[in-house]
Amino acid sequence: MTLLRSALFNLFFFATTFLLTLYGTAVRLVAPDRTLHVARLWAHTSVGGLRLICGIRLEVLDRQRIAATGPMLIASRHQSAFDTMVWLTLLPRCSYVLKEELTRIPLFGPLLRAAGMIAVDRTGGGAALRSLVRDADRAVREGRQIVIFPEGTRAEPGTLLPLHPGVAALAGRTRLPVIPVVTDSGLCWGRRAFRKRPGTIHIRPLAPLPVGLPREELMRRLESALRSEVLESRAPVENSVG
Repeated sequence: MTLLRSALFNLFFFATTFLLTLYGTAVRLVAPDRTLHVARLWAHTSVGGLRLICGIRLEVLDRQRIAATGPMLIASRHQSAFDTMVWLTLLPRCSYVLKEELTRIPLFGPLLRAAGMIAVDRTGGGAALRSLVRDADRAVREGRQIVIFPEGTRAEPGTLLPLHPGVAALAGRTRLPVIPVVTDSGLCWGRRAFRKRPGTIHIRPLAPLPVGLPREELMRRLESALRSEVLESRAPVENSVG
């Protein structure tokens, strides 16, 4: 049953992504400031499809830590493709920091920039870092919530990959407190996994790190925070057949 549900969700996901990409392209041409609303519609549709088709629910713990409006800097663990859509459903004006290659995808790529996402060339060195902070300045001026995955890629549950320093550059430039976030999303939707297992994905924002920490201290505290809260050990996934 799990395999069948996963296949049905994939059909649903790719079909709705294609249709909303076409719709978003038209919106980008006539009302570019509305492109973010299309991105949020896509995310709500995808997360809702996961719930209805695959039986994957979402629980946000300590949600009050991300309840404020206005600029915010969120540094989240990254285990699943689920993480790349869910923040559009949780924040009013989310700007993901994402790899620049995604912006080259026909039709879909231009929508990412129009929706206010922050693209980074991971091989670009200092120039890429300067572009990152310029885009962060724009996001702060627009009152956006910046979401970055400091591991840089998806990790298996229970594994924290080395953290990249871009989050420290963002914190220093924006003067926003860094909010660490842990999740167990990989238990339901694994890294590059076809199978989506029914259960509850938990997301927990942790206490914000102080503004103005030296780079080394910020990275040390962030790593410690992301390691300290291990949701995987106490968030069992429902058993399924298939």
